Amino acid sequence: MKVTIIDYGVGNLRSLRRGLEQADATVEVSDDPAQIAAAEALVLPGVGAFGECVRNSRPFHDVLVEAAEDTPVLGICVGLQLMFTESTEGVPDGETIAGLDLISGRVERLPSTEVKVPHMGWNQLAIERDHPIVAGVDDGEYVYFVHSYGSAVDTHTVASCAYGFDFAAVATNEAGNVMGTQFHPEKSGPIGLRILRNFVEYAEAYHRDRVSVS
Repeated sequence: MKVTIIDYGVGNLRSLRRGLEQADATVEVSDDPAQIAAAEALVLPGVGAFGECVRNSRPFHDVLVEAAEDTPVLGICVGLQLMFTESTEGVPDGETIAGLDLISGRVERLPSTEVKVPHMGWNQLAIERDHPIVAGVDDGEYVYFVHSYGSAVDTHTVASCAYGFDFAAVATNEAGNVMGTQFHPEKSGPIGLRILRNFVEYAEAYHRDRVSVS
């Protein structure tokens, strides 16, 4: 399965590429909208501020939204946050920045009056519902987080994490083909590798099923 990592100038993609290759994917890194549109599976990384990531990803906005209709897509960290409807990061109180709106929900700052922000280090997952992205992952498994914002637990949540409040650590859209992790699977040891392999296997099955139906 060929997986395309979208390169829009945010984050170090080397470890992510290595993790996907360990998960038996053939990996390409691309900033070409035509390649992104034709991809078998997409990974949207993200590091830093939501607003900067939105600005940098604008050349791919329409391509991503269209691809998400019939392509497996995995967002990581801010890449997941971009998939939500909106974020409150970097704007005055009461205002929001629009995301891709692939997953319904709002990204908000972690409650710094209760916990130290950013949330940095290992924390536990609580599995909220079944989805292939968390196959073989048990309650209480530890993964690695680096973030200051998150989306509250809702119907989109596959796995949650408690840090000041319960936020979505893994989320999907309604159809299930768009998914993301608030943590960094490429930095999360064997469990992170399991998540990446689950995505690759999901993408393989997704395309196999589409071929059999057609």
